[in-house]
Amino acid sequence: MSTIRARQDGWEARARIGLVVPHADVGPESEFQAIAPEDVFVHGSRVHFGAMRAGGEMDPKIPHDPVRAFVEPPHIDDAVELLAAAPLDAIALGFTSSAYVLGAAGEKDLFARLARVTRGLPLTGTTTAAVAGFTALGARRIALVNPPWFDDRLSGLGADYFTEQGFEVVHHGPCGLPSNQKLITPGALSEWIRTTVAGHRPDAVLVAGNGIRAVGVVDALEAELGFAVLTANQVLFWHALHLAGAAGAAHGITGYGRLFSAEPPGGPA
Repeated sequence: MSTIRARQDGWEARARIGLVVPHADVGPESEFQAIAPEDVFVHGSRVHFGAMRAGGEMDPKIPHDPVRAFVEPPHIDDAVELLAAAPLDAIALGFTSSAYVLGAAGEKDLFARLARVTRGLPLTGTTTAAVAGFTALGARRIALVNPPWFDDRLSGLGADYFTEQGFEVVHHGPCGLPSNQKLITPGALSEWIRTTVAGHRPDAVLVAGNGIRAVGVVDALEAELGFAVLTANQVLFWHALHLAGAAGAAHGITGYGRLFSAEPPGGPA
């Protein structure tokens, strides 16, 4: 009789989530990994994003042409198709600004195009997930905290996106923090929300932009301010888990906001 006892090796998975990210961005994978239970695994695929340079450097305000190009064929289609070839349970697009530029109708067209290469795997994106999250929490008055590298026009497109979905956007704008991923701290982001956003009395706030460091302060802000706090990567991961049929894993997550106790519209996948 063998006495070998195998150590945990990563093969026992409750869910496997595919994640598409800009080529030089480590934020979405980092925050997914921080939130994920030990038996949920994240598998990334990268797409070139023309507004990012080696090391994750960007201009203070990103131009819109590369944002739109990110979701044009063939590169994102190829990335999704390659991910879908693996034994995954759901695929998430970790990129907020493209949905802002496309608008709700354009995003719907994007999902329909990508569905041709997903092998039937469910697909979600940040803004789609945020709509589901706001709805699940009963939030109608919302605020959008956009990254400092979004300009005012891009922020306005984001407000238009959520207004089209029936929400009242009581505040939106690029946050007044350094336009550098490495310089945004949890404390500074919290202070911005506390002093600039809370006075608008939203039902919920979305910290948009998958490259902004945010998930670590969700619980503390909700406890202090009283309204729900969603972030791009938190809500995207929550929605992907439910689409993957892993509601139990989602409900077991604590420390990252009241969202994880909520069910998306339509109930379990």
